[in-house]
Amino acid sequence: MIYLDHLLKATHGTLPYREDTQNRGKQTHFDAFSHDTRQLQPGELFVAVRGERSNGHDYLLEAVHKGASGLLVETQHLQALAQETRTALEQAHCTIIAVADTRLALQHYARFILALWHPTVIAVTGSVGKTSTKEAIATVLAHQFATFRSWQNYNDLLGLPLSLGRLEARHEYAIIELGCDHPGEIAALCQIAPPQIGVLTNINPTQLQYFGSLDALANELLTLLDYLPPDGQLIFDRDDAYTMAQLQQRRQHNHTHTPRVPLLPFTPSTTQQVRVQWDGLHFSLPHVLDAQDSTQPSSPFSLFSHLLGRQHINTMLAAYTVARHCGMHPHEIQHALIHMQRLPGRLQRLQGISQSILLDDTHNAAPASVIAGLHTLNTLPTGQRIAVLGDMLHLGDYESEEHSRVGHAAAKQVDYLITRGERAALIAETAQAAGLARERIIITATHEDAAQAVRTILERLPTTSTTPPTAQQQIKASILIKGSEETRMERVTELLLAHPEQAHEELVRQTLGWKQIVVTRPDRPTWVEIDLSAIGNNTRRLKELVGPKVQLLASLKADAYGHGAIKAARTVLHNGASMLGVATLSEATPLREAGIIAPILIFGYVPLWQMRAAVHQDVSVTLYTQEAAQALSRAATTLGKVAKVHVKIDTGMGRLGIRYEQLEDILALLREITSLPGLDLEGLYTHFAMADTQNKQHALLQLARFEQVLTAVDAHGLRPRIIHAANSATTLSMPQAHFDMVRPGIALYGLDPSPEIPLPAGFRPALSFKTQVSQVKLVPPGECISYGCTYTTERPTWVATLPVGYADGFRRAPQNWGSVLIHEQEAPILGRVCMDQCMVDVTHIPHVRIGDEVVLIGRQGQVSLSAEQVATRLGTINYEVVSEILARVPRVD
Repeated sequence: MIYLDHLLKATHGTLPYREDTQNRGKQTHFDAFSHDTRQLQPGELFVAVRGERSNGHDYLLEAVHKGASGLLVETQHLQALAQETRTALEQAHCTIIAVADTRLALQHYARFILALWHPTVIAVTGSVGKTSTKEAIATVLAHQFATFRSWQNYNDLLGLPLSLGRLEARHEYAIIELGCDHPGEIAALCQIAPPQIGVLTNINPTQLQYFGSLDALANELLTLLDYLPPDGQLIFDRDDAYTMAQLQQRRQHNHTHTPRVPLLPFTPSTTQQVRVQWDGLHFSLPHVLDAQDSTQPSSPFSLFSHLLGRQHINTMLAAYTVARHCGMHPHEIQHALIHMQRLPGRLQRLQGISQSILLDDTHNAAPASVIAGLHTLNTLPTGQRIAVLGDMLHLGDYESEEHSRVGHAAAKQVDYLITRGERAALIAETAQAAGLARERIIITATHEDAAQAVRTILERLPTTSTTPPTAQQQIKASILIKGSEETRMERVTELLLAHPEQAHEELVRQTLGWKQIVVTRPDRPTWVEIDLSAIGNNTRRLKELVGPKVQLLASLKADAYGHGAIKAARTVLHNGASMLGVATLSEATPLREAGIIAPILIFGYVPLWQMRAAVHQDVSVTLYTQEAAQALSRAATTLGKVAKVHVKIDTGMGRLGIRYEQLEDILALLREITSLPGLDLEGLYTHFAMADTQNKQHALLQLARFEQVLTAVDAHGLRPRIIHAANSATTLSMPQAHFDMVRPGIALYGLDPSPEIPLPAGFRPALSFKTQVSQVKLVPPGECISYGCTYTTERPTWVATLPVGYADGFRRAPQNWGSVLIHEQEAPILGRVCMDQCMVDVTHIPHVRIGDEVVLIGRQGQVSLSAEQVATRLGTINYEVVSEILARVPRVD
């Protein structure tokens, strides 16, 4: 509960509209703080926070409409609001408090209210397990004391003060969680909420991209010691050798001037009779762990909670130790722990499809927590064990090492491993090297494909009893699902729930706010977003169109038309494609290095000196000369391998291939290939020059010529097993050209083959090209904009600079993009596009600021700017528009 008087006194805030008669009698207390209108509840105080990507002051009226009883705003932003917005706020039935800085105001309030009500503050920090430990401590203490716990995992400089808006005067204890992702954060949090008791869960690799080393992270976490009073207490795991060493080093060498805070360790190694079962965790203590109680039990003292996994021995012992220190009797603690429930996203047991059990551990992922989850999966009685693992992020230079460590652990503890994401692919690679069979490892790029891989495995497993799953033989499979927060692995869980309608209650990040948030951050403020699910959808639709008897080769030329070849390859292969196509050997090599083993056909010229490398990479080579066939044969026999060959026929494209009328040369080449050692004649194909028009005259001519060749080839018994001709346009418009395989490209990415051959309904564009406003300024009339002064302002003009230029593929000449989208309106480009920047006119678009999203291709609200529209402006085709977005533009999915 937040009282207005307390807030004003703590923050030195003002009531700018308080003297207005219409504002008298407004709210003087608020249920809680909220900084996101998507999650705001009526009665809460909306805090307008300026963030890296948005500004809460843009949503004040929305907060009012959603029932906010108050607004905490910054004075300068309030004064800068449009007059109509200010008028609406003045007339609103809510209290408005103005401060200099809302973030600092929240911190001041948190300090003030803790000092006013002075609960005993217990601070929990560490690498992993903070939230579970905080909840366990709070659950136990709440059985005897009025206890506050910080909201969910609100544990940073914004989240902790927001959470303390729920603190009440009655609370005797405040259990707070301290997180850190940069040096100095623990100190800043302790200054906001000075702790009397500290709990350190563990020190393991997390957030190392900011700390650089485990020692630096340890130093940050142990800053907690500096803020505990001399009569305080630090509770930690005595069995953790690294923590013990760091504590000893810190106390002996680094902080001799700091008062020595008493240390109160707990010792997991002393526990006995540990049992990890589906109902929870059981273990016994040899005796009461301290001397506060004179009664020594005659038998071991047992503890139980519904938490899953041996790692929660530490969670329970930390709660036990804190509660004993606070005066609770062991049997009171024992009773309280029984009521400790599992938290969403933290090894939560859920009923899955096809007699499976889901271990939903999707809240977040650090190496230690992933390995603990794998151990729990291996320990619980079950049928098959399946792990679905996403990327682990924020590991800095330790990224490869830690993913490999998880791969080694997975190889020993699972029957099947499914990974989602490029970093997680290293888990799969290491698991295979550590002995897990390749056929039991599936690498995917999308949530949908990961879930489908699980479904496929479950379908192959034998059906078991329909009785409740209480024994190993009654559970077909147990499935661990885990990944870092940004990977949103809860979406995989949702797709595998037996009752998906329960997702909102059972899973993490199910609020409207989270549903709308994309948390993957690009490396620069100009980026491309790739919807891999759209690529999967488009692949399935193409496969449905050609039917089960026709194979689908996915063209991945030019880095999958600018969409990212490796992720696109994994996606199309999981959704119906059986072969991949590239233009050059250099495009095939990264696919092989990424562990993709599907057949790959090189469409283009392979020079003789690359034949051995092509054989080594196990790719199919396009041939059209006997000399090349002989060179490929020599390379294959030298390496002791067989190289697959596709022969290209030129039926009217005038590009690579043997001319269709040279039948004797075609037959001679086919005979040569079949007779040469080390060669396998796999395919014969052609390519259409005018399949993307309504006029099919030339395409039908080419098809007739190709069929003449096929007739001759058949007559001589030289027909390969794969005949193919159709690109995207032909796949859509000429079913007679499907033959044994089709080769779609542009259609896979949701782009029309041409204006005359649009995609059918149901296809979705996969690519969006975006940037941000980097500056906004008023330029007077008569001023030149950009190089060459080709544009001069005719009136006072608000000009926004964008950090995108022709070195990103944002065309300069002879025509440029014309305009971009800002605030769902078109902003015309002014002057010449520079190498790295350009300028646009935003005079007609109100409230444009630094950081605002700019759409170059894609949708913004109710309006869109498609690749086809851009192509028309540039006088080219959509193929070129997306393929020319350069590699320096980061791709995120």
